[in-house]
Amino acid sequence: MARTDSTGSTPDFDLDGQAAPLLEIDDLRVHFKTDHGVVKAVDGVSWHVDEGETLAIVGESGSGKSVSAMSILGLVPTPPATFPSGDIRLRGRSILKMPEKQQRKLRGQEIAMIFQDPLTALNPVFKVGDQIAEMIRTHQDVTKTVARRRVLDLLGEVGIPNPGVRINQYPHEFSGGMRQRAMIAMALANDPKVLLADEPTTALDVTIQAQIMALLEKLRQERNTAIVLITHDLGLVASHADRINVMYAGRIVEAGSCDDVFYRPQHAYTFGLLSSLARMDKQRQDRLLPIKGVPPSLSKVPPGCPFHPRCQFATQGCVEAVPTLETVVTDETMNGGLHRAACIHSDQVEIAYSERLAP
Repeated sequence: MARTDSTGSTPDFDLDGQAAPLLEIDDLRVHFKTDHGVVKAVDGVSWHVDEGETLAIVGESGSGKSVSAMSILGLVPTPPATFPSGDIRLRGRSILKMPEKQQRKLRGQEIAMIFQDPLTALNPVFKVGDQIAEMIRTHQDVTKTVARRRVLDLLGEVGIPNPGVRINQYPHEFSGGMRQRAMIAMALANDPKVLLADEPTTALDVTIQAQIMALLEKLRQERNTAIVLITHDLGLVASHADRINVMYAGRIVEAGSCDDVFYRPQHAYTFGLLSSLARMDKQRQDRLLPIKGVPPSLSKVPPGCPFHPRCQFATQGCVEAVPTLETVVTDETMNGGLHRAACIHSDQVEIAYSERLAP
């Protein structure tokens, strides 16, 4: 008898007979040809996310987080972008190899995205309710009445007060928090399996941030939605992520469970990010240590480890070769996660951070 998933459909399987991840990126490279050379925005990135899981992708601006996410939805224009290698698979099906017509069906239906700035993502000349209804009617054969009823339900579900009034208002009549909630309602209109959240709380105050993240957590639990959280806010990550990918200069430099990365960092860049963050779980706060310098231009990435010009642990070996992402810790007691890092000084990094955590 064929195996089925929670939706009743038959899931895809990989070559080993195992159920394929819900969404998987495999050795993805996204390059842009410019007058100043080839910008390697994403350079050999691999990760996956499963149903009901929250995967966080963190790093400074320009590390390739948003480009990798936009590539999933086919929102990276070609040209100027090229895809020298890699694949993106949804339940084992290659998205990059699909015809454009099939890709359009996936956008908003199987995979949806919450953009960083809802004021620019929402059309200012159309009512919010009409924009959400358009998303529904694009993918579902329903009447305007049915779509409107669905919009009212969605607005109420995401916590917008007086949905019957708000459905007829324009984006400029919404507060920042309500616009973000409207964006979430639009993203959830067709019950997507994967939700890409690109800096969903950046422009919001702390109280609204907490409400939005609580809403996403509630939706994840109730709908079993996979969430890819793209952010530079490590506080949000600590509270809501199951696993973390740390990106730098277009590559993943460390990956692991939330506990592994926050308590046992293995890459010097992760060490720098955490050392510049005040921790609430420490009785004595050490002086915060900023990361010196700035991220490199992705058209002129330094040789070897791209972080070595800013790294306090750097040696000549860091300049000679690009370190590969390798397993450095397999700790069954910490979420059973597979901890990997691309750093030849992992031991020194872990020791240095354990000293910072010591009371």
